[in-house]
Amino acid sequence: MNRDTYLAAGVDRDAAQAAKESIIGIASKTLQKEVVGGVGFFGGMYELQGYNRPVLVSSTDSPGTKLRIANLTGRFDTVGVDLVNHCVNDILVIGAKPLFFLDYFATGKLSIETVEKVVEGLAIACKENSAVLIGGETAEMPDFYQEGEYDISGTIIGVVDKKYMMPIRKTNKGDLLVGLPSTGLHTNGYSLARKALLERYHVDRYFEELDMTLGQSLLSVHKSYLPALDAILEKDWLHGISHITGGGMVENTHRVIEKGQDIDVNWDTWSWPEIFNLIQKYGEVPIDDMRRSFNLGMGLVLIINPASLDELSDHLSSINEEFTVIGKVV
Repeated sequence: MNRDTYLAAGVDRDAAQAAKESIIGIASKTLQKEVVGGVGFFGGMYELQGYNRPVLVSSTDSPGTKLRIANLTGRFDTVGVDLVNHCVNDILVIGAKPLFFLDYFATGKLSIETVEKVVEGLAIACKENSAVLIGGETAEMPDFYQEGEYDISGTIIGVVDKKYMMPIRKTNKGDLLVGLPSTGLHTNGYSLARKALLERYHVDRYFEELDMTLGQSLLSVHKSYLPALDAILEKDWLHGISHITGGGMVENTHRVIEKGQDIDVNWDTWSWPEIFNLIQKYGEVPIDDMRRSFNLGMGLVLIINPASLDELSDHLSSINEEFTVIGKVV
């Protein structure tokens, strides 16, 4: 099949090559000395050093229907940051720190400008999390996506010395639950949020309660908690970490506590960010559904020995990270 007939079928190989060259240039800015051979080869190569019993930890995710908000607002520079930070937080739960990241970008008709914006976001977040954007795939799939639509997902690989893995540690009854605030919805609950709000209001609608437009609030970037936890991941008083994603606080925290244990959450210890109040109000969402669908303002929960609360408090205060004791293991 020659180039003209392939183009007639909806695949622009010249645009694909231009996008590939642009992506390689952006990703190369994240390179570290451990990367062998650079980026752009058939596979990414990374030389692992400095660990006694390294355990590789992986996670794959996507921003989900948050991409719809990006399309509606025409802003594509934040969803890549969302994707990387979400994956970073997922492997933090194991105690791992990121090594490298691979992305998948699929669309019906390739827009180099959109690809560049998304990949720039990926690269920014990789740099901020000391990870390498080591490779990926860009797929132009005519007739599969509507024009202007795209989807992204990504996989992160991190590492932890086996003796510091969170699953090896044990949570105990009486351990405290310490919540770290979220920036908003992060990357979960957008189907419900869109139904509650966007069937009623345009993304450009300004809300005094939010002090910004609806679209700006819904695109608030998923926070990475690596800067807050980097210095304390190996502390023996840190018994577990829960990333509050789909399923909410209860379901996600149950994944990391011991069998036979439960959590007692004092839901009155913090105030919801206003975006959640708007979703509940206009969507008429019952409180139980809110708690199962959203983080409600707490994006990460640390499970700690109560005797070490002062040490944790000193650390988090020193880096200006807010926190709230929100409950305990029972």
